[in-house]
Amino acid sequence: MAQRGRSMGNQLAEALNKDCYCIAVNQEALHNSLKAHLRSSDLPERLLDAHSHLFADSPVFLGQGHVRQMEQLIQVVERVINNGSYRDRVLAAAPSSARHDFGPRGVFFGYDFHLGAAGPQLIEINTNAGGVLLNLYLAAAQQACCTAVIGFFGGTTDFADAENELIGMFKEEWQLQCPDKTLRTIAIVDHEPAEQFLYPELMLFRSLFERHGIEAMIAGPKEFAIKDNALWLGERKVDLVYNRLTDFYLDTPESAGLLEAYQEGLAVFTPSPYAYALYADKRNLPLLSASDRLKEFGVEKEAIGILSQSLPTTIAVTQDNADQLWKNRKNLFFKPATGYGSRGAYRGAKLTRRVWGIIIHDDYIAQAIVPPSERQLIVNGEKQSLKLDIRCVTYNGKIQQLSARLYQGQTTNLRTEGGGLATVFSTPKGICC
Repeated sequence: MAQRGRSMGNQLAEALNKDCYCIAVNQEALHNSLKAHLRSSDLPERLLDAHSHLFADSPVFLGQGHVRQMEQLIQVVERVINNGSYRDRVLAAAPSSARHDFGPRGVFFGYDFHLGAAGPQLIEINTNAGGVLLNLYLAAAQQACCTAVIGFFGGTTDFADAENELIGMFKEEWQLQCPDKTLRTIAIVDHEPAEQFLYPELMLFRSLFERHGIEAMIAGPKEFAIKDNALWLGERKVDLVYNRLTDFYLDTPESAGLLEAYQEGLAVFTPSPYAYALYADKRNLPLLSASDRLKEFGVEKEAIGILSQSLPTTIAVTQDNADQLWKNRKNLFFKPATGYGSRGAYRGAKLTRRVWGIIIHDDYIAQAIVPPSERQLIVNGEKQSLKLDIRCVTYNGKIQQLSARLYQGQTTNLRTEGGGLATVFSTPKGICC
């Protein structure tokens, strides 16, 4: 009966994604809440206008059965990463600078899924997932056409509770490394932050921290200095670095000061190179999908079975397998081992010989294609089908937030008419009819 209930819930979600337009975004409420926390900043109003495709107008629906499968897979990944043999194997392949574990777990891990015929399929794991705070504002602005719909899907997000949970997470990261001290300052670091597409979110994080009594700054990696055995940004000592860099191992020249501060434990870094090496380096995906190797590591049979069911076959691209991969390229998606945001990623069917020559001489993985599912929306008065990815944002192995990205094209983007970040509503637990 439980299995039938999960199946019916998944079918209901699929049907709602095709035909339900009962919940939409209250644009006025969304803009007002964003402006309220950006009002005292120097962020020009035109930046909000420039992000017209950042938020989708409608939510995405997800069956409880699929939610449970995602939770189960995430728990299995956590168990495998805590397997000593697996951990040693992964860290041995990482830069020596990424082998320092100071205690923090890492904030905002993003597990990205496509909904395939066999259920949710894990496409990749990220350790600096963006959009979490923006999704919180978006979820709080959802508006249903009637009270029955609100009751059915549990209503809108409690904004204050969600904010307190986020602040608690950052304080926990601090306490894991500095248990006897008070967190006073956070530096939000990104490469040329004011030029980032999600710069408004960095401003919102600064506002969030300051409203909870923590001094916060936004800076690029070159702006930091080390003195008096501490990390400084100008005249302010930095306690914790909220790391939004895509220089995941801090191995570029401009990150040299941050790398030294991390290696010497002069500030708390979250997420850290250590977390990236364990979770998000894409060279781990072939290992996670290699049942024989996991068995050698002593991973239990049940966990291996769940990974086999929920992780598309992924292999490293080498000179030895290049010819076979080229022949099978139409069924594969190619990604750089330390890439992000679809940069340098290619669908095999679109590959040219020139690009293939780059891939086989670089550090790439090849992953079996799992086509994304779709959400049908009304855009400019007409029905349109948009592809969707599901993101589970986690902390300490538990899902904090479910969200989706709606898009058209080869890869996810935030520039599709009618698309963008979308709130996820899961069908009620126990539904069976």
